[in-house]
Amino acid sequence: MAKKIIVIGGGAAGLMAAGFAAKQGNNVTVIEKMPRPARKVVITGKGRCNVTNNTDLNGLIKSVNGNGKFLYSAFSEFSAQDTMDFFENLGVPLKTERGNRVFPVSDKSLDIVDALVNFAKSGADIINATVKSIDVKENKVCGVVLENGDYITCDGVILATGGLSYSQTGSTGDGYRMAKELGHTVTELTPSLVGLECKEGFCTRLQGLSLKNVGIKVYKNGAKKPIFEDFGELLFTHFGISGPTVLTASMKMRDVKSAEYKVSIDLKPALTEEALDARILRDFRDNNNKNFINSLDALLPKKLIPIVASLSKIPSDRKVNQITAAERASLLSVLKNLTVTVTDTRPFEEAVITAGGVSLKEVDPRTMRSKIIEGLSFAGEILDLDACTGGFNLQIAFSTGVAAGKNV
Repeated sequence: MAKKIIVIGGGAAGLMAAGFAAKQGNNVTVIEKMPRPARKVVITGKGRCNVTNNTDLNGLIKSVNGNGKFLYSAFSEFSAQDTMDFFENLGVPLKTERGNRVFPVSDKSLDIVDALVNFAKSGADIINATVKSIDVKENKVCGVVLENGDYITCDGVILATGGLSYSQTGSTGDGYRMAKELGHTVTELTPSLVGLECKEGFCTRLQGLSLKNVGIKVYKNGAKKPIFEDFGELLFTHFGISGPTVLTASMKMRDVKSAEYKVSIDLKPALTEEALDARILRDFRDNNNKNFINSLDALLPKKLIPIVASLSKIPSDRKVNQITAAERASLLSVLKNLTVTVTDTRPFEEAVITAGGVSLKEVDPRTMRSKIIEGLSFAGEILDLDACTGGFNLQIAFSTGVAAGKNV
Protein backbone atom coordinates (compact mmCIF):
# COMPACT_ATOMS: atom_id res chain seq x y z
CA MET A 1 0.00 0.00 0.00
CA ALA A 2 1.35 3.43 -1.01
CA LYS A 3 2.39 5.70 1.85
CA LYS A 4 1.72 9.43 1.79
CA ILE A 5 5.03 11.23 2.24
CA ILE A 6 5.70 14.94 2.74
CA VAL A 7 9.15 16.35 1.92
CA ILE A 8 9.66 19.72 3.58
CA GLY A 9 12.16 21.68 1.52
CA GLY A 10 12.74 21.64 -2.23
CA GLY A 11 16.52 21.97 -2.31
CA ALA A 12 19.12 19.47 -3.50
CA ALA A 13 18.46 16.98 -0.68
CA GLY A 14 14.68 17.38 -0.70
CA LEU A 15 14.27 16.95 -4.45
CA MET A 16 16.51 13.90 -4.46
CA ALA A 17 14.64 12.42 -1.50
CA ALA A 18 11.28 13.09 -3.18
CA GLY A 19 12.27 11.42 -6.43
CA PHE A 20 13.58 8.30 -4.74
CA ALA A 21 10.66 8.11 -2.31
CA ALA A 22 8.30 8.21 -5.29
CA LYS A 23 10.29 5.43 -6.97
CA GLN A 24 9.41 3.23 -3.98
CA GLY A 25 5.74 3.62 -4.90
CA ASN A 26 4.90 6.33 -2.36
CA ASN A 27 2.55 9.26 -2.86
CA VAL A 28 4.99 12.17 -2.44
CA THR A 29 4.49 15.91 -2.08
CA VAL A 30 7.34 18.42 -1.78
CA ILE A 31 6.46 21.59 0.14
CA GLU A 32 8.81 24.44 -0.79
CA LYS A 33 8.29 27.93 0.60
CA MET A 34 10.15 29.73 -2.19
CA PRO A 35 8.35 30.34 -5.51
CA ARG A 36 10.88 28.13 -7.29
CA PRO A 37 12.77 25.15 -5.85
CA ALA A 38 16.53 24.67 -5.50
CA ARG A 39 17.42 28.36 -5.37
CA LYS A 40 20.64 27.66 -3.45
CA VAL A 41 21.79 25.16 -6.07
CA VAL A 42 21.49 27.94 -8.66
CA ILE A 43 24.19 30.02 -6.97
CA THR A 44 26.62 27.24 -6.05
CA GLY A 45 30.00 27.18 -7.74
CA LYS A 46 29.56 30.85 -8.73
CA GLY A 47 26.57 29.88 -10.85
CA ARG A 48 28.31 26.89 -12.43
CA CYS A 49 27.28 24.30 -9.79
CA ASN A 50 30.13 22.18 -8.48
CA VAL A 51 27.87 19.14 -8.39
CA THR A 52 30.23 16.65 -6.71
CA ASN A 53 33.87 15.66 -6.37
CA ASN A 54 35.22 12.87 -8.57
CA THR A 55 36.77 10.87 -5.74
CA ASP A 56 36.31 7.55 -3.97
CA LEU A 57 34.55 6.66 -0.73
CA ASN A 58 37.57 7.48 1.43
CA GLY A 59 37.99 10.82 -0.31
CA LEU A 60 34.38 11.72 0.41
CA ILE A 61 34.59 10.72 4.06
CA LYS A 62 37.87 12.61 4.59
CA SER A 63 36.27 15.79 3.26
CA VAL A 64 33.69 15.84 6.06
CA ASN A 65 34.54 17.87 9.15
CA GLY A 66 34.56 15.46 12.08
CA ASN A 67 31.48 13.33 11.36
CA GLY A 68 32.52 11.60 8.15
CA LYS A 69 32.04 8.04 9.43
CA PHE A 70 28.31 8.69 9.84
CA LEU A 71 28.09 8.91 6.04
CA TYR A 72 29.85 5.63 5.27
CA SER A 73 26.59 3.85 4.44
CA ALA A 74 25.00 6.77 2.55
CA PHE A 75 28.13 7.40 0.47
CA SER A 76 28.44 3.67 -0.24
CA GLU A 77 24.82 3.53 -1.42
CA PHE A 78 25.06 6.68 -3.54
CA SER A 79 28.65 7.61 -4.39
CA ALA A 80 30.18 10.47 -6.36
CA GLN A 81 30.19 8.19 -9.41
CA ASP A 82 26.49 7.50 -8.84
CA THR A 83 25.85 11.26 -8.76
CA MET A 84 27.70 11.73 -12.03
CA ASP A 85 25.85 8.82 -13.66
CA PHE A 86 22.56 10.16 -12.30
CA PHE A 87 22.88 13.58 -13.94
CA GLU A 88 24.38 12.31 -17.17
CA ASN A 89 21.48 9.84 -17.49
CA LEU A 90 19.17 12.83 -17.07
CA GLY A 91 20.85 14.49 -20.03
CA VAL A 92 23.37 16.75 -18.28
CA PRO A 93 26.95 16.07 -19.53
CA LEU A 94 29.59 16.64 -16.85
CA LYS A 95 33.30 17.45 -16.75
CA THR A 96 35.99 17.12 -14.08
CA GLU A 97 38.25 20.08 -13.38
CA ARG A 98 41.15 20.93 -11.04
CA GLY A 99 40.81 19.34 -7.61
CA ASN A 100 38.44 16.69 -9.03
CA ARG A 101 35.62 19.25 -9.00
CA VAL A 102 32.73 18.18 -11.24
CA PHE A 103 30.67 20.73 -13.21
CA PRO A 104 28.11 20.56 -16.00
CA VAL A 105 29.83 20.92 -19.38
CA SER A 106 27.57 23.91 -20.02
CA ASP A 107 28.87 25.69 -16.88
CA LYS A 108 25.22 26.45 -16.08
CA SER A 109 23.85 25.51 -12.67
CA LEU A 110 20.32 25.79 -14.07
CA ASP A 111 20.94 22.60 -16.05
CA ILE A 112 21.47 20.74 -12.76
CA VAL A 113 18.46 22.45 -11.17
CA ASP A 114 16.17 21.64 -14.10
CA ALA A 115 17.30 18.00 -14.07
CA LEU A 116 16.66 17.72 -10.31
CA VAL A 117 13.26 19.39 -10.48
CA ASN A 118 12.14 17.28 -13.44
CA PHE A 119 13.35 14.12 -11.68
CA ALA A 120 11.30 14.99 -8.59
CA LYS A 121 8.26 16.01 -10.64
CA SER A 122 8.30 12.72 -12.52
CA GLY A 123 6.92 11.05 -9.39
CA ALA A 124 6.08 13.77 -6.88
CA ASP A 125 4.05 16.95 -6.64
CA ILE A 126 5.76 20.23 -5.71
CA ILE A 127 3.67 22.90 -4.02
CA ASN A 128 4.61 26.42 -2.90
CA ALA A 129 3.72 26.76 0.78
CA THR A 130 5.32 27.14 4.20
CA VAL A 131 5.13 24.44 6.86
CA LYS A 132 4.52 25.76 10.37
CA SER A 133 4.84 22.48 12.28
CA ILE A 134 4.89 18.70 12.06
CA ASP A 135 2.01 16.97 13.83
CA VAL A 136 2.86 13.91 15.91
CA LYS A 137 0.49 11.62 17.78
CA GLU A 138 1.68 8.72 19.97
CA ASN A 139 5.25 9.45 18.87
CA LYS A 140 4.38 8.98 15.19
CA VAL A 141 4.16 11.55 12.39
CA CYS A 142 0.60 12.00 11.19
CA GLY A 143 0.53 15.34 9.35
CA VAL A 144 1.89 18.84 8.80
CA VAL A 145 0.36 22.22 9.58
CA LEU A 146 0.89 25.00 7.04
CA GLU A 147 1.32 28.70 7.86
CA ASN A 148 -2.13 29.41 6.36
CA GLY A 149 -3.70 26.95 8.78
CA ASP A 150 -4.22 24.10 6.31
CA TYR A 151 -3.56 20.58 7.57
CA ILE A 152 -2.14 17.81 5.38
CA THR A 153 -2.22 14.24 6.65
CA CYS A 154 0.72 11.95 5.88
CA ASP A 155 2.47 8.77 6.94
CA GLY A 156 5.97 10.22 6.93
CA VAL A 157 7.95 13.45 6.70
CA ILE A 158 11.44 14.05 5.31
CA LEU A 159 12.79 17.27 6.80
CA ALA A 160 15.21 18.81 4.26
CA THR A 161 14.97 22.54 4.94
CA GLY A 162 18.68 23.35 4.69
CA GLY A 163 20.61 25.45 7.17
CA LEU A 164 20.99 29.16 7.85
CA SER A 165 23.38 30.13 5.06
CA TYR A 166 22.14 32.23 2.11
CA SER A 167 18.82 32.96 3.82
CA GLN A 168 17.60 34.76 0.70
CA THR A 169 17.30 31.32 -0.93
CA GLY A 170 14.88 30.18 1.80
CA SER A 171 17.30 28.68 4.34
CA THR A 172 16.07 30.45 7.45
CA GLY A 173 16.41 27.71 10.07
CA ASP A 174 12.78 26.56 10.11
CA GLY A 175 13.82 22.92 10.15
CA TYR A 176 15.94 23.31 13.27
CA ARG A 177 12.95 24.75 15.12
CA MET A 178 10.67 21.93 13.98
CA ALA A 179 13.25 19.29 14.92
CA LYS A 180 13.62 20.80 18.40
CA GLU A 181 9.85 20.90 18.85
CA LEU A 182 9.81 17.15 18.25
CA GLY A 183 12.50 16.50 20.87
CA HIS A 184 15.61 16.42 18.67
CA THR A 185 18.88 17.97 19.77
CA VAL A 186 20.33 20.68 17.52
CA THR A 187 24.05 21.26 18.03
CA GLU A 188 25.56 24.76 17.98
CA LEU A 189 25.02 26.46 14.63
CA THR A 190 27.87 28.51 13.15
CA PRO A 191 28.72 29.86 9.69
CA SER A 192 31.15 27.62 7.79
CA LEU A 193 33.07 27.99 4.55
CA VAL A 194 33.02 31.71 5.20
CA GLY A 195 35.34 34.72 5.10
CA LEU A 196 37.27 35.79 8.21
CA GLU A 197 37.25 39.24 9.75
CA CYS A 198 40.71 40.39 10.81
CA LYS A 199 42.11 43.03 13.15
CA GLU A 200 44.92 44.26 10.93
CA GLY A 201 44.09 47.41 8.99
CA PHE A 202 46.33 46.48 6.08
CA CYS A 203 43.71 43.95 4.92
CA THR A 204 41.41 46.83 4.00
CA ARG A 205 44.26 48.57 2.17
CA LEU A 206 44.83 45.34 0.20
CA GLN A 207 41.12 44.94 -0.63
CA GLY A 208 40.63 43.16 -3.95
CA LEU A 209 44.13 41.67 -4.10
CA SER A 210 43.99 37.97 -4.98
CA LEU A 211 47.09 35.84 -4.36
CA LYS A 212 47.03 32.60 -6.34
CA ASN A 213 49.76 30.42 -4.86
CA VAL A 214 50.20 31.08 -1.15
CA GLY A 215 50.38 28.85 1.88
CA ILE A 216 48.33 29.41 5.02
CA LYS A 217 48.58 28.00 8.53
CA VAL A 218 46.00 28.56 11.27
CA TYR A 219 47.10 28.68 14.90
CA LYS A 220 44.82 28.68 17.93
CA ASN A 221 45.59 30.41 21.23
CA GLY A 222 49.31 30.78 20.54
CA ALA A 223 49.91 27.07 19.92
CA LYS A 224 53.07 26.14 18.03
CA LYS A 225 51.35 23.47 15.94
CA PRO A 226 48.82 24.64 13.33
CA ILE A 227 45.27 23.27 13.44
CA PHE A 228 44.99 23.70 9.68
CA GLU A 229 47.26 24.32 6.72
CA ASP A 230 46.62 24.60 3.00
CA PHE A 231 47.98 25.98 -0.27
CA GLY A 232 46.12 27.90 -2.95
CA GLU A 233 44.21 31.12 -3.52
CA LEU A 234 43.63 33.84 -0.92
CA LEU A 235 41.73 37.12 -1.31
CA PHE A 236 42.10 40.28 0.79
CA THR A 237 38.79 42.06 1.44
CA HIS A 238 37.43 45.11 3.24
CA PHE A 239 36.81 42.93 6.32
CA GLY A 240 39.86 40.67 6.29
CA ILE A 241 40.57 37.60 4.20
CA SER A 242 38.59 35.18 2.03
CA GLY A 243 39.15 32.87 -0.93
CA PRO A 244 39.16 29.06 -1.25
CA THR A 245 41.93 28.37 1.29
CA VAL A 246 40.34 30.66 3.87
CA LEU A 247 36.85 29.24 3.41
CA THR A 248 38.16 25.74 4.07
CA ALA A 249 40.15 27.00 7.08
CA SER A 250 36.97 28.45 8.59
CA MET A 251 35.63 24.89 9.04
CA LYS A 252 38.19 24.33 11.78
CA MET A 253 37.39 27.54 13.65
CA ARG A 254 34.30 26.85 15.70
CA ASP A 255 34.69 29.30 18.61
CA VAL A 256 36.17 32.36 16.94
CA LYS A 257 34.79 34.92 19.41
CA SER A 258 36.14 33.19 22.51
CA ALA A 259 39.44 31.88 21.13
CA GLU A 260 42.31 33.67 19.45
CA TYR A 261 43.15 32.46 15.97
CA LYS A 262 46.02 33.70 13.88
CA VAL A 263 46.48 32.98 10.19
CA SER A 264 50.06 32.90 8.94
CA ILE A 265 50.38 33.56 5.20
CA ASP A 266 53.45 32.27 3.37
CA LEU A 267 53.76 34.53 0.32
CA LYS A 268 56.46 32.33 -1.23
CA PRO A 269 55.65 28.73 -0.23
CA ALA A 270 57.58 27.23 -3.16
CA LEU A 271 60.85 28.56 -1.72
CA THR A 272 62.59 27.53 1.48
CA GLU A 273 63.84 30.34 3.69
CA GLU A 274 67.36 29.76 2.37
CA ALA A 275 66.24 29.82 -1.27
CA LEU A 276 64.11 32.91 -0.70
CA ASP A 277 66.99 34.68 1.03
CA ALA A 278 69.19 33.92 -1.96
CA ARG A 279 66.47 35.29 -4.25
CA ILE A 280 66.25 38.51 -2.20
CA LEU A 281 70.03 38.91 -2.36
CA ARG A 282 69.94 38.58 -6.17
CA ASP A 283 67.16 41.18 -6.41
CA PHE A 284 69.09 43.49 -4.10
CA ARG A 285 72.22 43.15 -6.26
CA ASP A 286 70.15 44.03 -9.34
CA ASN A 287 68.75 47.10 -7.55
CA ASN A 288 71.85 48.00 -5.57
CA ASN A 289 71.49 51.80 -5.76
CA LYS A 290 67.67 52.01 -5.51
CA ASN A 291 65.58 52.82 -2.47
CA PHE A 292 64.31 49.73 -0.68
CA ILE A 293 60.66 50.45 -1.61
CA ASN A 294 61.62 50.32 -5.31
CA SER A 295 63.50 47.03 -5.12
CA LEU A 296 60.61 44.61 -4.63
CA ASP A 297 58.77 44.85 -7.96
CA ALA A 298 59.98 41.44 -9.17
CA LEU A 299 59.13 39.80 -5.86
CA LEU A 300 55.63 41.06 -4.97
CA PRO A 301 52.42 42.47 -6.47
CA LYS A 302 52.55 46.28 -6.51
CA LYS A 303 49.72 46.65 -3.98
CA LEU A 304 51.50 44.44 -1.46
CA ILE A 305 54.91 46.17 -1.57
CA PRO A 306 54.22 49.09 0.82
CA ILE A 307 52.58 46.74 3.34
CA VAL A 308 55.49 44.29 3.35
CA ALA A 309 57.99 47.15 3.47
CA SER A 310 56.23 48.68 6.47
CA LEU A 311 55.96 45.37 8.36
CA SER A 312 59.64 44.61 7.75
CA LYS A 313 60.49 47.89 9.52
CA ILE A 314 63.04 48.77 6.87
CA PRO A 315 62.83 52.49 6.00
CA SER A 316 61.35 52.86 2.52
CA ASP A 317 64.06 55.30 1.47
CA ARG A 318 66.93 53.14 2.73
CA LYS A 319 69.33 52.40 -0.11
CA VAL A 320 69.44 48.71 -0.91
CA ASN A 321 73.21 48.62 -0.52
CA GLN A 322 72.78 49.84 3.06
CA ILE A 323 70.34 47.14 4.20
CA THR A 324 71.79 44.98 6.95
CA ALA A 325 71.60 41.20 7.28
CA ALA A 326 69.26 41.64 10.27
CA GLU A 327 66.93 43.84 8.21
CA ARG A 328 66.98 41.32 5.38
CA ALA A 329 66.05 38.61 7.90
CA SER A 330 63.11 40.78 9.00
CA LEU A 331 61.93 41.05 5.39
CA LEU A 332 62.29 37.29 4.97
CA SER A 333 60.17 36.71 8.09
CA VAL A 334 57.34 38.90 6.76
CA LEU A 335 57.38 37.14 3.38
CA LYS A 336 57.19 33.68 4.97
CA ASN A 337 54.94 34.63 7.87
CA LEU A 338 52.56 37.50 7.09
CA THR A 339 50.21 37.15 10.05
CA VAL A 340 46.63 38.32 10.59
CA THR A 341 44.52 38.03 13.75
CA VAL A 342 40.98 36.69 13.31
CA THR A 343 38.29 38.55 15.24
CA ASP A 344 35.15 36.91 13.81
CA THR A 345 33.67 35.05 10.87
CA ARG A 346 31.41 36.77 8.38
CA PRO A 347 27.66 36.25 9.00
CA PHE A 348 25.45 33.36 7.87
CA GLU A 349 24.28 35.40 4.88
CA GLU A 350 27.78 35.10 3.41
CA ALA A 351 28.53 31.52 4.50
CA VAL A 352 28.43 28.69 1.97
CA ILE A 353 27.04 26.26 4.56
CA THR A 354 25.99 25.92 8.19
CA ALA A 355 28.08 23.94 10.66
CA GLY A 356 26.07 22.12 13.32
CA GLY A 357 22.52 20.82 13.08
CA VAL A 358 20.37 17.87 14.09
CA SER A 359 22.49 15.60 16.27
CA LEU A 360 23.67 12.52 14.39
CA LYS A 361 23.30 10.45 17.55
CA GLU A 362 19.54 10.69 17.02
CA VAL A 363 19.54 9.65 13.34
CA ASP A 364 19.99 6.20 11.78
CA PRO A 365 22.99 6.54 9.39
CA ARG A 366 21.68 3.85 7.02
CA THR A 367 18.17 5.25 6.56
CA MET A 368 18.31 8.88 7.82
CA ARG A 369 15.30 8.04 9.99
CA SER A 370 14.80 9.69 13.35
CA LYS A 371 15.52 7.46 16.34
CA ILE A 372 13.01 9.52 18.34
CA ILE A 373 9.92 10.00 16.16
CA GLU A 374 8.46 7.28 13.94
CA GLY A 375 7.90 8.44 10.37
CA LEU A 376 10.40 11.34 10.55
CA SER A 377 13.57 11.44 8.42
CA PHE A 378 16.24 14.04 7.68
CA ALA A 379 18.33 14.92 4.64
CA GLY A 380 20.94 17.49 3.73
CA GLU A 381 22.31 20.53 5.54
CA ILE A 382 19.85 20.32 8.43
CA LEU A 383 22.01 17.47 9.77
CA ASP A 384 25.18 18.13 11.78
CA LEU A 385 27.35 17.55 8.70
CA ASP A 386 29.63 19.93 6.82
CA ALA A 387 32.50 19.37 4.43
CA CYS A 388 35.17 21.37 2.65
CA THR A 389 34.71 23.07 -0.71
CA GLY A 390 34.90 21.10 -3.93
CA GLY A 391 31.42 19.61 -4.41
CA PHE A 392 31.41 17.60 -1.18
CA ASN A 393 28.50 19.38 0.48
CA LEU A 394 26.20 18.80 -2.49
CA GLN A 395 27.28 15.15 -2.46
CA ILE A 396 26.19 14.97 1.20
CA ALA A 397 22.83 16.43 0.17
CA PHE A 398 22.39 13.90 -2.64
CA SER A 399 23.54 10.85 -0.66
CA THR A 400 21.46 11.62 2.43
CA GLY A 401 18.51 12.52 0.19
CA VAL A 402 18.69 9.15 -1.57
CA ALA A 403 18.99 7.30 1.75
CA ALA A 404 16.00 9.17 3.22
CA GLY A 405 13.88 8.72 0.09
CA LYS A 406 14.57 5.01 -0.28
CA ASN A 407 13.95 4.25 3.38
CA VAL A 408 11.15 6.64 4.36
